[in-house]
Amino acid sequence: MQRYSHESLKQISKQLLVTKSMNDEVARTVAEILVEADLMGHTTHGINLLVPYLDELQAGRMKTTGSWKVVSDRGSAMVWDGDYASGVYLTERAVAEGVKRSEDHPVVTCTIRRAHHIACLAAYMPRIIDAGRIGILAASDPNSRIVVPFGGKTPVYSPNPVAAGIPAGPDGPVIVDISMSVTAAGVVNAHREKGKPLPGRWLVDGEGTFTDDPAAFGGTPPGSILPLGGGDAGYKGYGLALLVEALTSGLGGFGRKDGADQWGTSIFLQIINPEAFSGLTRLEEEMGATTTACRASEPWQGSSGVRVPGDRALALKARQLAEGVEVADSIMEKIQSMATKLGVEIS
Repeated sequence: MQRYSHESLKQISKQLLVTKSMNDEVARTVAEILVEADLMGHTTHGINLLVPYLDELQAGRMKTTGSWKVVSDRGSAMVWDGDYASGVYLTERAVAEGVKRSEDHPVVTCTIRRAHHIACLAAYMPRIIDAGRIGILAASDPNSRIVVPFGGKTPVYSPNPVAAGIPAGPDGPVIVDISMSVTAAGVVNAHREKGKPLPGRWLVDGEGTFTDDPAAFGGTPPGSILPLGGGDAGYKGYGLALLVEALTSGLGGFGRKDGADQWGTSIFLQIINPEAFSGLTRLEEEMGATTTACRASEPWQGSSGVRVPGDRALALKARQLAEGVEVADSIMEKIQSMATKLGVEIS
């Protein structure tokens, strides 16, 4: 691990994306969200994605511009078609538009179909919370089939993450980012690269046996990821995954039945203005009281204590803003190799 300033990481990321003809504004936004993910500790979905994004730009599978088509707009409900522009940029634009429209509409919902990859969902939450809003963000990939339905061994859908940002007063907000699978593909791949078993039997191999061996994920026949809850309570994650499919691909009007053939994302974003209900102050007072009680709960045996979702990420972000962002040598080596190939000097 080495430490780098967050500004230098953003500059490196933007510089490389622009080299692949990405629009300057889009590249800046993508760089900011990738580095935000690393600041919050979501390293599989931070600048680790930079080289894959550059490969997608090179292959023409990610648009270099940030334009989109408005399919439907009813003020508080929008459907956009991204035509595989950066899902990061499209989501950031939807967040900004949703926050703006929520001045006039209590709840604003936007679905985006045929976007490219969205990166880390939690990375969008601070800007929603800072605007005094509740945000709910969900994503699915109609081209990805790596998670099995509960009870099956044939994969059907993607990890289908859901994130939420909730203002909760002076002790800090609630930031949730959870996949509807027991783990993410990036986590499995990271363990496989390190030659380490997964913390639990989170996969089902091609024969239908639960396993903690990450090599099973790319085995022959290939294994798949279990739904959230695993072999015991995975019916819960399975049900929630179907809800995400409905909110993203179903409401967006493009999904698995349409034969998606490339890396992409169906996106659901909802922005809620508390002032249209009981008010931001009341929300923060209620959530503040609840999160205070959670943190004060006596730990169970072996626990170091209770954290509220988002506590660790925001504390890590504050520390890394001051001390520099930790980036694995293996990630920087890949970025340096790509920079050399593109004739870009980075420092």
